[in-house]
Amino acid sequence: MAGLKERFQAFVNNRWLVFVAAMWMQSCTGPGYIFGSISPVIKSSLNYNQRQLSKLGVAKDLGGSVGFIAGGLSEILPIWGVLLIGALQNLIGYNSLWLIVTGKVPVFPLWAMCVLIFVGHNGETYFNTAALVSCVQNFPKSRGPVVGILKGFAALSGAILTQIYTMINFPDQASLIFMVAVGPTMVVFALMFIIRPAGGHKEVRPSDGLSFTVVYSVFCEEHRDPAEEVLLPKPYQHDAGNPEQDTREHEVVSSEFKDENPEEVDSLVVPEGQKRIAQLQAKLFQATAEGAVRLKNRKGSGSGLRVIDNLGQMSQSLGYDNTHIFVSMICIWNFIGRVGGGFISEIIVRDHAYPRPIVIVVAQLVMAVGHVFFAMGWPGAMYIGTLFIGLCYGAHWAIMPATVSELFGLKKFGALYNFLNLANPAGTLVFSDESLNCEGSICFFLSSMIMSGFCIIAVVLSMILVYRTKTVYAHLYGKSCIRYQG
Repeated sequence: MAGLKERFQAFVNNRWLVFVAAMWMQSCTGPGYIFGSISPVIKSSLNYNQRQLSKLGVAKDLGGSVGFIAGGLSEILPIWGVLLIGALQNLIGYNSLWLIVTGKVPVFPLWAMCVLIFVGHNGETYFNTAALVSCVQNFPKSRGPVVGILKGFAALSGAILTQIYTMINFPDQASLIFMVAVGPTMVVFALMFIIRPAGGHKEVRPSDGLSFTVVYSVFCEEHRDPAEEVLLPKPYQHDAGNPEQDTREHEVVSSEFKDENPEEVDSLVVPEGQKRIAQLQAKLFQATAEGAVRLKNRKGSGSGLRVIDNLGQMSQSLGYDNTHIFVSMICIWNFIGRVGGGFISEIIVRDHAYPRPIVIVVAQLVMAVGHVFFAMGWPGAMYIGTLFIGLCYGAHWAIMPATVSELFGLKKFGALYNFLNLANPAGTLVFSDESLNCEGSICFFLSSMIMSGFCIIAVVLSMILVYRTKTVYAHLYGKSCIRYQG
């Protein structure tokens, strides 16, 4: 009996159990990307025009961007408490929205509707915070793969929820809102006491690499997000037989570790490397002051989110009946863009010591072309535009966290990253159509062309940033590049 109890305790405290539970939760608790599927029924049921619907979308985006409350509560509450708050917010917000759309309760004013969807979507920040905090603490030496996998499942959650809705074949589109309200809440309630910092073994084991490889193969041929590994790097494995190589390696990665707990990283960072990187970053802040401001005001991410939020109306205006197909497609392309964009940018900085934002330049150019396809409404434009926008939007958020951490370090990374997230809802304000019914590409022609122009402006600003940071990236990754080539 005692042996059975010990086995049960070992099973409950297994960090891989927590990781799998977090993956399940992330795959079911990302309703933000299916707003394009529920917005048509909201628009028709409440008799909203496009501007009113866009304000509702902005409130939703703000709810998903304001995550500092969840981050603060995660430091004083147990993880199950954080998940409970998020689940209640999700249930209250989206269930109230479902009751209003189906006519079971009177219609609220627009400002109250914005509050409801803000509260509902803000619950997602609690789910993300709980999953990341728990798994990063459980895998302190493998934070890059952990974060990459969890973010990948979060990106796929929109497609998963949409496919579940299509498979069940609900009688009306309003049922999707009910599913979003109840489904994630039930999943969180079932897993809330499993997802937590485990008390078991947390050191690196030889089998960890194989275990992560198996996890990758479950949902992708190779799911490595090198951009996340720069943000949350894996520890350097010391080679006692080659101290010079050890020193050169730490000179490159010391900027990534210098803001963490000194007791944890003293053995990883050499003082000479820290001093050199500190001098480089001092020059960096002078050389990129203007570029940093422009980086924060970039329009590309908001334009991509604008398409995601209004994909339902755009597909309907072009004559497509099943809008869920395009919502699923853009979620999948978003996921592939995150993985592929991070992988390509990592090759550029590690093998060629060239600034990472050069990939953003290419992504914004392709995104501008995608907006033109939406504006013109050519045959097949929805498929091509969805492909371009999804890939480039995903690449944007794979590259930006790593870029910010490289340019400004990790000390104030949380504030900078949340500020970038708050810039997302700006793109949805571009819509200004007042009509309730519209057919043809003319419905979104002007707004799509404006967004394409924003992407071109972002290309110019990104090229300025690339030019101003070439020297910095050469110093940060130059020796690593020479070693790999050699």
